[in-house]
Amino acid sequence: MSNGVPESIARVRPYVDEAMRAAVKQLDPYLGLIASYQLGWCDRDGNPTKAGGKSIRPTLVVLSAEAVGGTMADALPAAAAVELVHNFSLLHDDVMDDDVERRHRPTGWAVFGKSQAILGGSAMFALAVELLTGDEPGTRRSLRCLLEASQQLIAGQSADILFEQAAEPQLADCVEMEAGKTAALLSCSSSIGAMAAGGSAHSADRLARFGYELGLAFQFVDDVLGIVGDPAVTGKSSSSDIRQGKRSAPVVAALNSGGPQARELADRMAQGLPQTEADVEAITRLVLACGGVDWANAEAERRLAAALSHLDEAELVAGPGESGPGQQFASIARYVVTRTS
Repeated sequence: MSNGVPESIARVRPYVDEAMRAAVKQLDPYLGLIASYQLGWCDRDGNPTKAGGKSIRPTLVVLSAEAVGGTMADALPAAAAVELVHNFSLLHDDVMDDDVERRHRPTGWAVFGKSQAILGGSAMFALAVELLTGDEPGTRRSLRCLLEASQQLIAGQSADILFEQAAEPQLADCVEMEAGKTAALLSCSSSIGAMAAGGSAHSADRLARFGYELGLAFQFVDDVLGIVGDPAVTGKSSSSDIRQGKRSAPVVAALNSGGPQARELADRMAQGLPQTEADVEAITRLVLACGGVDWANAEAERRLAAALSHLDEAELVAGPGESGPGQQFASIARYVVTRTS
């Protein structure tokens, strides 16, 4: 790793970035500006910046192609498509949640307005589909994979909105919702490159299972950071999910823990969004006291172990980079669980 970032991400990122920039140039100029801002390439006026995401998903796409004997060139269209879908979802998610900060700067809608942000996200999604419209068998398999994951992602976002209205949220329902929001696209990312490169159904299936478990681990870590993450590192306000009244997995685990503190937590959340810093701190303390964060951390570790077990079942070939694709997948998986932003 370099500065805590897996070598595979550093290796893949420049090539994916180049492919994505070429794709975004095809958009209407103003929508392209919104997409470029969302992707961290520029400020609101189009001036270049160095901000950006983690590139976890496109790196997984490339690794999955290399893992079955393919090349980075085989995977780049799918890698760019996956990252476009991910950022389309973030752009729309920020609108739905009224989030005003992401990655240490204003969100897309806070800069361009909600209507334009929605259109910019929709343009990114359409572009992602366009990148995978070739006639090759691997491309057709990749497009089906991306569309199925996108449907699950959108359904997961819808379920998330409905979940906030649940009188007695259940942990199993919360995990299912979060699987749609995050695990579906991580599962796609971990297998779509193998499909594009003509890999076997067995390998693609095991890589998809790896990505699904990794996606849940990713989401549980994200949930913990939304409660106790350092705002200077996460780029969001402290206890951001508490402020928004999010029924994330740690919160739901706390609500279902039983006892007087769980009842107090339920009573406080039933009163609506916290109105003061004291309210935010009190709810955060209750989630911690009820074991919600401990549950999410333990579950993230359990899902990580499950993900790694699926790697052992996949038929992976030797590839470039660290010690081969299996080790590179494992390196990213551990990075996901130990990250602080």
